[in-house]
Amino acid sequence: MRARTFATALMAAGFMAASAPAFAQSQVPGQGGDVPGQRANRVVQPYIEVGQIVSAELSPGNDVVTFTQVAVGVDVNVQGRNSGAAVSVRYERNIGYGDDSIDTDTVSGIARGTLALVPNTLSLEAGALASRSRIDAGGGTTANPLVRDDAESRVYSVYAGPSLNTRVGAVDVQGLARVGYNRFEADDALVTQQGAVVDVFDDSVTYLGQLRAGVRPGEVLPVGLAVTAGGFQEDIGNLDQRVRDLYVRGDVTVPLTRSLALVAGAGYEDVEISSRDALRDSNGAPVIGADGRFVTDGTAPRRIAFDVDGLLWDVGVLWRPSSRTSLQAAVGRRYDSTTYYGTFTYVPNPRSAFAVSVYDGVSGIGGTLGNALAGLDSDFEAIRNPVTGDFGGLVSGTEGQALIGGIGSSRSAAFRGRGVRASYQRTMGRTVASLGAGYDRRTFIAASGTVLAPVDGLTDESYYVIGGLTREVGRNANITANAYANWFDAAGTNNDVTAYGASAAYNQSITQRLTGRAAIAVDYFDSEFSAQDFAFATALVGLRYNF
Repeated sequence: MRARTFATALMAAGFMAASAPAFAQSQVPGQGGDVPGQRANRVVQPYIEVGQIVSAELSPGNDVVTFTQVAVGVDVNVQGRNSGAAVSVRYERNIGYGDDSIDTDTVSGIARGTLALVPNTLSLEAGALASRSRIDAGGGTTANPLVRDDAESRVYSVYAGPSLNTRVGAVDVQGLARVGYNRFEADDALVTQQGAVVDVFDDSVTYLGQLRAGVRPGEVLPVGLAVTAGGFQEDIGNLDQRVRDLYVRGDVTVPLTRSLALVAGAGYEDVEISSRDALRDSNGAPVIGADGRFVTDGTAPRRIAFDVDGLLWDVGVLWRPSSRTSLQAAVGRRYDSTTYYGTFTYVPNPRSAFAVSVYDGVSGIGGTLGNALAGLDSDFEAIRNPVTGDFGGLVSGTEGQALIGGIGSSRSAAFRGRGVRASYQRTMGRTVASLGAGYDRRTFIAASGTVLAPVDGLTDESYYVIGGLTREVGRNANITANAYANWFDAAGTNNDVTAYGASAAYNQSITQRLTGRAAIAVDYFDSEFSAQDFAFATALVGLRYNF
């Protein structure tokens, strides 16, 4: 039921994407929308696929299974002057053969769009994500869900909210507000880690708001001045956890050259993380619910896990030598410790784009997913596995794109997350190549005296690399290839997990709308939680019809 709900949300996002630029244009004739006399860049491609798949277990056994795959989906990319959206959503049904076969349904996709309500002033932004991965005994997630169907997990995230960008006299005013919902589904939600248990994230609601007012250097004073106030809150379903981060700050921008400026800021923050304990039985043991997660004791007092209020500050640089290059980097103090963050984008021409971001913040899994979605530009194409059809987190677009990447640790506890993610895309004639990589470090925060107390201060780390390539072969065929690698290190010793794989496909047009497809993939999973490694080879032959 939840999968259908998110599929409906993604389909609705696709409909909004298809109509957004035209709607924006009709709101205020002569303002916004597309440039008069020009058509919007509009691609709306619904399709249906039917394929036969053979999957052979290479290690530790030698089982071979065959099933039929039926999928429907739509790819949308619509761009106007002030509005735009990209959507890729797919519903897939796998029909197995034999007495022990299990039929499966999968929804996967990504959507990101901006709809101009008042051109150049007020817009509505939205994003959605549906994907799947596998979950291991240490609470880590990796990219290949085909290895052990009982370890498959499903990730959903959606957010929406308005953004404001206007000018009042000499003062620039920017604001945004977002509300999001995030859900993680796993067959075995409470997993074992060396005799202990990992309470897997269930769901959360996120709230984000920010308002900034400032003047540019040279307009009122030789330096730029700005005041910003904002807040973030995530309500995590597990044990009624709550992450709240409120702040107000002032910033000054000092130009050093025409392209380089020094930026410094200081202010006040109030950050609090709290939760309730699990319900206990007569023996004092925590109660586990039907969904495999700890049952929250709603009558228990809220316990504080992290409480910091006081001065925050940072200093950094802003470098913009041209419209193609931008760097913003800062170091300072926040959350009562040193912090680093920044972004860099380089788009030298329409054929090449590079982006990297460094982040630091406190949240749960929902906050991480929402920030990654919001960091995407609304003009991209999703890169999918040609055999499974899964979306692995990599997109190709006209600008440097932030990478969604892997979900990393699936623990329910709130955390301080620090890391870096980068992506690169290049078009070389008939070949388009995309590459993404990232590192994520999560230090968990939990209240003493609660069932989550043992994870307080523990750190999970994950690394990931995703690559994709497409090349046209003649006028009626193309070759696609994908590869991924994930490394996950859970807190403690002997907890390493490695997963990697590669796939390739050949697509040949039979008629204008009908395409023949052939693909092969190899996936490998190595975990120190198990004495056995898993390796699979999968092949597909099928047809795709574009409406």
